[in-house]
Amino acid sequence: MKKLLLILGIPLALLLVGAFVASFFLGSIVTKGVNTFGPKITGTKVTLERAKISPLSGAGTLDNLFVGNPPGWKSDKAFSFTQVHVSITPYTLLGDHIVIKEIHIDGPQFVYEARILNSNIKDLMRNIEKNTGATDKKPAEEVPAKEGKPLKFAIKSFRLENARVTLGVGPTAITLPMPPLVITDLGVKERGITPDQLAAKVMTAIVANIGKTVADAALKAGGVAGSAATDAAADTAKKATDGLKKIFNGKKE
Repeated sequence: MKKLLLILGIPLALLLVGAFVASFFLGSIVTKGVNTFGPKITGTKVTLERAKISPLSGAGTLDNLFVGNPPGWKSDKAFSFTQVHVSITPYTLLGDHIVIKEIHIDGPQFVYEARILNSNIKDLMRNIEKNTGATDKKPAEEVPAKEGKPLKFAIKSFRLENARVTLGVGPTAITLPMPPLVITDLGVKERGITPDQLAAKVMTAIVANIGKTVADAALKAGGVAGSAATDAAADTAKKATDGLKKIFNGKKE
């Protein structure tokens, strides 16, 4: 009986060790991918501390993602995530079309700096559009799969919750809660989209959410009628209040 348990236990132990090793290497690949291709997409500093992904369940976490501000802005970061939870269909990790069942980001921090008709987030979006081929510029380098084909992704559910956006930098800055953001079926109809296309689509939605938060804050503070979800609307609204001028321009009284 003991021999039988030993014989059965050896392959089980090997399986567990193999799963641990595979999880380590998958995490390393994701970390290296983000740190290599992130800056090429955003044109700014991008760092991911570590990633852990189970090849058996497809569940994983990405820890401490940092995206820097474009040059010319006061804050060093545009946004950061402490932890991102992902759930991937496991068998798709072996191919060039990875299906992500869910991405859940809880408690991200955004920084919004504004000048007349411009902001750090707008600059970041311009970089992404330029580097992902949304303009007539050369698109960012594609991530190769094992077979030489570019990796493509489909995300069934993207959730961003408990986000906060800090308006301005320094003593006059204020931090506001952002409404939740839910996006479904990203790249599903297309049977996968490239990482840079994915970044552009997600960032466009996030920028709209930030714009809505900023505009709503300006409208409430200044009593300006109407509402909008764009930076332009926020710029118009902030002109109506001295307080928001000080915040957006980073000026003290």
